[in-house]
Amino acid sequence: MKQPSNKQFSINSFPRVRMRRNRLSDFSRRLMSENILSINDLIYPIFITYGSNIKEEISSMPGIYRISTDLLYKEIDYISSLEIPAIALFPKIENELKTPNGEEALNKNNLLCKAIKITKKVNPNLGVITDVALDPYTNHGHDGVLHNNEIDNDLTLDILCKQAIVQAEAGCDIVAPSDMMDGRVGAIRDSLDDYGLINVQIMSYAAKYASSFYGPFRDAIGSASNLSKKTKKSYQMDPANSDEALREIRLDINEGADMIIVKPGMPYLDIISKAKKEFNFPIVAYQVSGEYSMLKNSIQNGWLDEKNIIFETMLCFKRAGCDAIITYFAPYIAKNLIKKI
Repeated sequence: MKQPSNKQFSINSFPRVRMRRNRLSDFSRRLMSENILSINDLIYPIFITYGSNIKEEISSMPGIYRISTDLLYKEIDYISSLEIPAIALFPKIENELKTPNGEEALNKNNLLCKAIKITKKVNPNLGVITDVALDPYTNHGHDGVLHNNEIDNDLTLDILCKQAIVQAEAGCDIVAPSDMMDGRVGAIRDSLDDYGLINVQIMSYAAKYASSFYGPFRDAIGSASNLSKKTKKSYQMDPANSDEALREIRLDINEGADMIIVKPGMPYLDIISKAKKEFNFPIVAYQVSGEYSMLKNSIQNGWLDEKNIIFETMLCFKRAGCDAIITYFAPYIAKNLIKKI
């Protein structure tokens, strides 16, 4: 039998707890991982436009396109093949259809409603999420109706409720109020229930900040030129505030939201974390257009490794407490997770 070494070690010479032991091998790192990213976490935004056989790249969002509804059939087939559970549809409305009160939002045959019906025809099981807000439909670019040069909260609520019903009747599964009007979740919930649409979910943009990260998205839906230099600070949140975000989230939960969104995503991980700890409620992060474009341009310039940086950002959302993530990288992530690339 081998004799014990006579060499003496001081009890204080070496750490008894070595954190690196669990990091040493791949199998151990996998076992010890606290957060796991799966395809089930992904929601993919899709921009739609008019015309036929249209696929136009959004210059401020490399690799992201507006597509006409005839190409949506193929796109939905592709997303379905990747097993992504849900999409979010965003329309680019023609300027001649935009009005001060956004009446096109209430047209049962508008671009968005057509896209909803196509999606459900191709794959009835794919979750369809639609924004409830007026900014794609107004000629001033605001999310609500203007009265005396101010957003009229209550008049806007009336239109939003009708918009939500139009989208729900077209077949969407989740309406997502992104307007930040006071009381809109409760008003929309009541309206949906009154119309017998009790199973339509509400994913509320509960903490939507007046952020500079939205620029490319406004290009994508064509609201940037309408909004011009006007500000949305009277209804979207001040980036300096976090306690206010928790109040907003609490109100939306109490009004009947089924899940809430924090937007933007990575710059507001602290809000996600605080909300998860405070409410233990389903939380979705929106990795917005500005976040996507910064990462994509850095990847294309060779400054960041594509797979590593994308997956790191996703795990950051999971670590903060997210149950799902709206991201333009969803197809890339899904293909990696099912090892198609």
